[in-house]
Order: sequence, then C-alpha cells, then structure tokens
Amino acid sequence: MSALSEEWRDDLDEIDAALIDDYQSGFPVAERPFRVVAEELGTDEDDALSRVQRLRERGIFRRFGAVLNPPVIGSSTLAAVAAPEDRFDEVAEVINGYRQVNHNYRRDHEWNMWFVVTAGSRATRDRILSEIEERTRCEVLNLPMLTDYYIDLEFPVMNEDRFARESLEGTEVSATRISEDATGNLSDLDARLLVEIQDGFPLSKTPYRDVAAAIDADPEDVIASIERLLADGCIKRIGCVVNHVVTGFHNNCMVVWNVPDDELDARGEQVGSLPYVTLCYHRPRRPEQNWQYNLFTMIHGREAEAVDEKIDELAAEYLPFEHERLYSTKTLKQTGAQYDELVSSDD
Repeated sequence: MSALSEEWRDDLDEIDAALIDDYQSGFPVAERPFRVVAEELGTDEDDALSRVQRLRERGIFRRFGAVLNPPVIGSSTLAAVAAPEDRFDEVAEVINGYRQVNHNYRRDHEWNMWFVVTAGSRATRDRILSEIEERTRCEVLNLPMLTDYYIDLEFPVMNEDRFARESLEGTEVSATRISEDATGNLSDLDARLLVEIQDGFPLSKTPYRDVAAAIDADPEDVIASIERLLADGCIKRIGCVVNHVVTGFHNNCMVVWNVPDDELDARGEQVGSLPYVTLCYHRPRRPEQNWQYNLFTMIHGREAEAVDEKIDELAAEYLPFEHERLYSTKTLKQTGAQYDELVSSDD
C-alpha cells in the first residue's frame, strides 16, 4: 500500500490522534475493551469502535490485535538470497508462496532479497529454508536472532517527525538472549489462541469473547491466557497496529555492523537505547559465506536524508566500525507471522 497524501491527518481530530499514537500498545484486556477506551477518551463505546474501524479501512491501521513475538513463541530467522536479476520475480514468487514467510524485501545489496521465516519449530523453519534453496537454486544466508537489544515498531506518527521517534528522548533496552529451539511453553489453549489471533482480533465490542467462541473456550480463560502470554513475552503488545508506510515513514535502512565480539553487548544496549533506532539485535557472522556482520540496526524515516543523517551519527558517535547500508527498495511481502503448525500433529 502506498503512502497517503500529505494531508492525511487533516480530517482527524484529537480522539483519532489518541487512538493512533496512544493505543499502539496497552489496549485493555477486558470484556468490553472499547468501553474502557471510550471512557479514557471522553467518548462512547460505539464511537471508539467505529473510529478504529474507519482508521483500519483507510489503511492507517494494519490491524487491531496482538503483536506476537516470533523468537519466543517458536523459531524465526532472517534469511537472504542473491537472486539473479533475470529470475528475481521467479525467486520471489517461490519464497512468498510459503505461509511461514511473513516479510520479504528487496534491498540494495549483493544479497538482494531479505525475508523472515517464522515457524512453530526449528525443524519446520530449517526444512523451509532447505526447500527454498533447492527450489530457487540460490544459496540461503541464514541469520537467526541471537540477542534482542530493542525491537518494537511502536512509535508516534501524528507529527512532523523526519525520522521515527524524533520527538522522543530515549528507549529502555535489555540484552535478551534468544534460543533457536524456543517453544514458548504453550498450553493447548495458548497454542489454539495464538493461531486464532495471529491475523488480528475481531473488530467488535467483545473481541475476546468472539475469539473464545471461535476456539470453543471460556472467555475468562482466554483473557487469562492473553495476560499470561503478555507477561511471558509471547505477545509483545496489544493495540492498533499502525501502517508506518502509509503514514509517511516509507524510508528505511537496515545497517549491518562488524562489531568486536567483546564490545557487542555494551554497544548493542547503548545503540538500542537511542530513540531513532527502531530495531537493534545480534545475529551470527557467516564467514564461510563472506558475511562478517554481527549487529543489525534499523532506522525509519519520512525523509531519506534524515535516515542517512542518523546513520552517519551512529557511525561517528556510537559504532565506529565497518558497516554496510542495505536500503529497502521494494516490499515483496508483508504479513503477520503464521503459526498454524502449533496446533498440528505434524510439520
């Protein structure tokens, strides 16, 4: 979806603005969540719900629901191939055909196609990578996340910021180790619930009750499960998921850095705390594939020049190391992570 016109905010009032910027997370986990939100915003339940529906229809919200945490629930990896230009579309079609591929971007680099594979198990994930390699005849660069310093695309958009979070002062970070064999310690209810909500919640006055009905569960048990999954980190946040591209933040760059291993955590936490760094994480080097980079950062902006300025600042003040800038030039696929095999008896 392309960006909205420059005037996309003109017909939005203060309540719309609050829904967009203040409810990307922390949406009430309650029997009637829109009633709670309405009371907080000084309106009524019907109005709050209709506004979210309208903002979803306009494309300002991608969806309403939970943002899941793939590395905690199952096994996820960032992968890349160097697709020959004369077969680029063919390779993209093969990769995008996998339901477990939830993001795929063309980037300006020798490794020109970057995609995320998310599955319920490492075995399923690795099987898919092997199949992609065989079917495309392209070597796959497999870069699972090893440490999460900061990953969250929650940032205000009702502003004139040139780059994401320009108006914020800082971000809380921590070095969280990630296991490739994570399973999330899910109960049967948890697994069925995550599969049901992976594409979003119903836009109704009683979304949790509707989800409970869909999986034949008690609404109180569903609410308790969601609260537990939030506490365990399987769900990162619940709210209105903003489409940053249509709201103007369509410039982004993934920068990869060759950081000395003994400085990695200190540098990662320092950089992850910078408000303009929207993603910061550690992935493995692959020297056998001529990939020497171990720290990844992402910056989003409305202006390409602003993104470049912040990368220059990173290199000059925080990460004085060899690096490469992988600009996103085309979105090939973008969906939520899929976990159907969590409730399947086979992979």
